[in-house]
Amino acid sequence: MRRHIAVFAVLALAVGAPAVLSAQDSNEVKQDRKEVRHDRRELRGDRKDIRHDTKDIREDRRDVRQDLKNGDTTAARHEARDLRRDRRDRRHDVRDARRDRRDLRQDRKDVHEDKQEKKDSTN
Repeated sequence: MRRHIAVFAVLALAVGAPAVLSAQDSNEVKQDRKEVRHDRRELRGDRKDIRHDTKDIREDRRDVRQDLKNGDTTAARHEARDLRRDRRDRRHDVRDARRDRRDLRQDRKDVHEDKQEKKDSTN
């Protein structure tokens, strides 16, 4: 009786182990794809922020020129300070976009490697 249980246990492990390993591979692929979607969403948001900041910078430049033309130096200083703030914000957004593009490339590479591993393991 013990011998039959031992044989059954060995057979169960032999049959079940590939299924468990396959499920783990599947979860890794899903996680990598999820990270790719997340990075794309982050990149879209950064690009939108960059466009918005660029628009604000254009408006602030125009306002500074107009204030200086009208002789209102106090308003020009205020607009210049806002202009510096917008430029700094755009610089940070560009840096974030660069990081997100790097992350996206790496995550796409991971997904591709996972697909290759899965293809190689089925052969």
